[in-house]
Amino acid sequence: MADHPTPPGTTTVRDATLDVFRRLGMTTIFANPGSTEVPFLAGLPDDIEFVLALHEGSVVGIATGWAIANDRPALVNLHTTAGLGNAVGALATARVNRAPLVVVVGQQDRRHLALEPFLTGRLEGLAGDYPVWVNTPMTAQDVPGALTRAHHEAVTGRGPAIVIVPMDDWHEPMTRSGPMAGAVQVRRPVGIDEATVAEVVDLIDAAGSPALVVGAGADRAGTRAALVALAERLDMPVRQEAFGARAGFPQDHPLYQGLLPAGRERLRGALAGHDLVLVVGAPVFRQYPYEPGPFVDEGAVVVEISQDPAEVHRSPADLAVLTDPEVFCAALADRVAPREPSGRPPRTRPAVPPPADGEPLRAPHVYALLAERLARDTVVVEETPSTRQVLEEMLPSREPLGYLGVAMGGLGFGMPAAIGVRMAQPHRPVVAILGDGSSMYAVQSLWTAANYGVGALFIVFANGGYAIMDKLAERTGAGKAPWPSFPEVRLSNLATALGCPARRISTHAELVEVLDEIVPGLPDRTEPLLLDIDVVPEREFNP
Repeated sequence: MADHPTPPGTTTVRDATLDVFRRLGMTTIFANPGSTEVPFLAGLPDDIEFVLALHEGSVVGIATGWAIANDRPALVNLHTTAGLGNAVGALATARVNRAPLVVVVGQQDRRHLALEPFLTGRLEGLAGDYPVWVNTPMTAQDVPGALTRAHHEAVTGRGPAIVIVPMDDWHEPMTRSGPMAGAVQVRRPVGIDEATVAEVVDLIDAAGSPALVVGAGADRAGTRAALVALAERLDMPVRQEAFGARAGFPQDHPLYQGLLPAGRERLRGALAGHDLVLVVGAPVFRQYPYEPGPFVDEGAVVVEISQDPAEVHRSPADLAVLTDPEVFCAALADRVAPREPSGRPPRTRPAVPPPADGEPLRAPHVYALLAERLARDTVVVEETPSTRQVLEEMLPSREPLGYLGVAMGGLGFGMPAAIGVRMAQPHRPVVAILGDGSSMYAVQSLWTAANYGVGALFIVFANGGYAIMDKLAERTGAGKAPWPSFPEVRLSNLATALGCPARRISTHAELVEVLDEIVPGLPDRTEPLLLDIDVVPEREFNP
């Protein structure tokens, strides 16, 4: 800055911070910048990659998908109050989806912050309790250390950590000679408390009919393998948490029995007859509509195993264990007494024939075609609330990260998250399945996909309205919903306007032709494609 010169050869706060980013492997910046970020971003060195998205919700959504797919923190840069404010919903989603993010938020010049000039942000509490850590460094020279700590906090807390940096700090000389606040490296060794393992083993061995419930926190290759071994050793039925962000067990396994209901009465029915319920990487139990009564039958024991402290602390379990699920469940699988197979029939999946002549397309028709064609390692990113249950029934997640949804419930996650996942794993097929209503919340993210050569496939169910809201309003019995439909909104037109190729599809034959053309080449695609598919809303919805 002209009024803030730095002598040539001086190491600046910005120089020291970029070195921190390199050391921590955060060399991709996801951003929608403003003027308070210019001193940081102008003249970035060539080894720092910059990814632009056209709205902060898309910025954080893309970074969230990238962080989940890479299993390490993504670096986000936001513009003072407006940028952070626009991103709050997406940051909340990142927290509930366990995505580690390091978020640098720009602030006005430190030298006149006390006067609250234009673009000054009251930023510390703006995102509420959703960040795992928020910090405004005391001095400019504290910025590199604060960002080092933010990385460690994001990894440990599995969520966004925010550092607020006044714009003039970047060009300050890094004059501090003492130690930088923040460990250079953090190790998180995994240990097993043998007494606790023995306690849980005793509970399982004493149970007449144990059941396993898995959630997003179990969706890692090692954890899945441990849970498969444990379930098979006990011949134990497996259910997936309701509204989970990821699938914690291979959904094509014979022991897998489907999603848990989100209402307590149906939940009790699903778990009836089980005298022990082992919950791994999920809360006890995720609900949606309020219903009175207990979660499980009287006398049933609930054991919770999770790496998420909040999940452990709030779950009404008889015993909760805060630990690494992979190591703990592998120890259980080695120690529990094996059981003879019960001959329980595997779950059957619905067979959906093609529509008859004159019959409109429905979501199950699309899912049936995808189930026949998608590769086993495909990542399916879902944001279609009215057909989510049908997707789970017809399109099982078979590999880790095979399914990614939005645990928070807010719209606008699916489209940018698919972009971030594909950026992180560019040779793995990524298919986003979205509603037309939910797509509207982040449609501008398609510009990023097109401009950065992100070869994801976006499938949009175009039913011309918020089908899930229509169903919920109808269920109240209070009369007609006040919101209109929007059949004139065409996502294919919007996609084309943003530089993303798109096709509109109205018939089953058209869809078959397009999928047969596109799906085999998904691993090698270098441009996105949006399929705008006319469907009629589904009639049934039972969360």
